[in-house]
Amino acid sequence: MKSSISRALFVSGATVGALLIGAGAASAHVVVSAPDAEQGGYSVLTFRVPTESDTASTSSVKVALPGLNSARTQPIPGWTSTVEKDSADLAVSVTWTANPGAEVGPGQFQQFLLSAGPLPEEETVSFPATQTYTDGEVVNWDEPMTDDGSEPELPSPTLTLAAASGDAHGGTHSDTTETTETSASDATASDNTARWLAGVGLVLGAIGAGLGIGATIRARRS
Repeated sequence: MKSSISRALFVSGATVGALLIGAGAASAHVVVSAPDAEQGGYSVLTFRVPTESDTASTSSVKVALPGLNSARTQPIPGWTSTVEKDSADLAVSVTWTANPGAEVGPGQFQQFLLSAGPLPEEETVSFPATQTYTDGEVVNWDEPMTDDGSEPELPSPTLTLAAASGDAHGGTHSDTTETTETSASDATASDNTARWLAGVGLVLGAIGAGLGIGATIRARRS
């Protein structure tokens, strides 16, 4: 009985250990996330970049983009960013570069945010990344998933996109429409208020005129 329990505990411990090792390996990869990302929509993409080296720091990160109309970076203290565009004025890559002293050291990670869109109308989209270290080492995170679904050694950051809900395509359009409708509503309310005030003014004017005429008549009689 005791031996059975011991074997069960051993197997459970080994399984948990394997899971933790797998989770640790995955967390060391360059990954991209955007929970609200939809096909054809705009979203804020978060690229998480860990430093795997024990002796060098991450000094630069370049991410390839699938030709986007809009790509805007969020400022990071100590880092500069450059968005590269092609002849059609589409964003094809973004590069973040650390100023001296702002590099991502061993055992650390940094998050790089990018407001981008419209995203491709596909189920998944990859963002191959190039990570450069202070010692000159360059790591290319550009390997696609294998045919059997297993993860390669240097997987390309990949994002799964939800089906378009209608809001994704027209986030800006929806805001514009709402603004237009609000403006129209405000204009109508303002117009109605103006008419009401004008009507009140006419009534008061008529009352004033009547009082004036009455006063004139009384003055003549006296």
